[in-house]
Amino acid sequence: MIKDDKLHEECGVFGIFGHPDAAALTALGLHALQHRGQEATGIVSYDEKQFHAERRMGLVSENFTKQSVLARLKGTSSVGHVRYSTAGGTVLRNVQPLFADLALGGFAIAHNGNLTNARTLRHELVTNGAIFQSTSDTETILQLVAKSKRGTTVSRFIEALSQIEGAYALVALTNKKLIGVRDPLGIRPLVIGELDGKYILASETCALDIIDAKFVREVENGELVVISDDGIESIKPFPNTVARPCIFEFIYFARPDSIVGGLSVYECRKAFGRQLAKECSTKADIVIPVPDSGVPSALGFAEASGIPFELGIIRNHYVGRTFIEPQQSIRALSVKLKHNANKSLVNGKKVILIDDSIVRGTTSIKIVQMMRDAGATEVHMMIASPPIIYPDYYGIDTPVKEQLLAANNSSDEICSFIGADSVLFLSVDGLYKAMGHPDGRNDLAPAFTDHCFTGDYPTKLTDKMSKDGIRQLSLLSELNKELE
Repeated sequence: MIKDDKLHEECGVFGIFGHPDAAALTALGLHALQHRGQEATGIVSYDEKQFHAERRMGLVSENFTKQSVLARLKGTSSVGHVRYSTAGGTVLRNVQPLFADLALGGFAIAHNGNLTNARTLRHELVTNGAIFQSTSDTETILQLVAKSKRGTTVSRFIEALSQIEGAYALVALTNKKLIGVRDPLGIRPLVIGELDGKYILASETCALDIIDAKFVREVENGELVVISDDGIESIKPFPNTVARPCIFEFIYFARPDSIVGGLSVYECRKAFGRQLAKECSTKADIVIPVPDSGVPSALGFAEASGIPFELGIIRNHYVGRTFIEPQQSIRALSVKLKHNANKSLVNGKKVILIDDSIVRGTTSIKIVQMMRDAGATEVHMMIASPPIIYPDYYGIDTPVKEQLLAANNSSDEICSFIGADSVLFLSVDGLYKAMGHPDGRNDLAPAFTDHCFTGDYPTKLTDKMSKDGIRQLSLLSELNKELE
């Protein structure tokens, strides 16, 4: 399997309450959220009598387009999930939504994000007799709900939430309610929609667009919403905290046609490119995006710099998820499965390449060489985000710090490593200016979760600091290797 040199987020979530086409609408919503996770998908529905679950490996289109599958997901309420694994391995028992029959009835839960104390909590729960069925951190929440002695499902859920740390947007389905909640900082996104008078929860607004649902509002940071036959109720179970949404939603994760925090993701990415052009003094003949994520920023860069925008790299949109690589000579050509140079445009030109980020740098090497092979006289790599120098613990699949190119190399060393004539990253202050903060980053009160650039982690990292958490992480990692 080709593992591209990009960041990946753990998943996307969707839920709808009281609609006769709940499962089909959920499948469509998950299709719109497919960019947030391509390894596995699942839907749990409720038909006023019992819950029904379909959890599969692979894409939504591979699993939920057949009427026979959707017919088994009976009922007027459902929750769904698309997954890219960060916590827990890529095995069927980790596919969400997770479901359990609890003392007060069935409970299905889907999670976007990552808990920073899940391993520590898991160790305590197992020590006290809990039996886990998966290695996903999401099951920790399910176990905490099951353990609670409070009188209602919502109050038990709130008690569980009071014990977890990290980043999360959750949707949960009971026999009477659809529940959504964001972590106190609002690191992970969650929005409310409405269709035919019925409420919807989704990771992004693009999931509402695909079913012609109306955007109502975002779930606020630290807010829990309860949707039932009585309507929608808002509960604030946490102390008031200033929101710090993840900056990578704007840089890479969210679809460009989504609205996040009231801002157009597409326009934000163009603004990153415009700001990058202000910070750049390089002269060139053409601006070329690394498709597809670099396109909006390249448009902004070209607009601000006056250098013509050209599609100098053509992307093949029909690449499968896996590819047989029988020998090294074939494996070396893997980048051309996705990208190929538009030689007639590139030949004899000084080229500025625009990409959204550099992680390990392995793909950048191939892209730069592709430009040189196509006849580019100069190749300058411009990155529309700051250098990633710290790992993530909130649901982004980042390598360890030792594997992050920018964490271990200067700009000159990165330039030499990828074979470019120059490399320029957008500054942290420039990133904030592009996001509408004219004075740049306020170090005393940053507006976003930006730890991958700054090292400013906004929550406790209990598992990272805990010997038990580290030991549990090691054991689970070994278990996942055996299962995969």
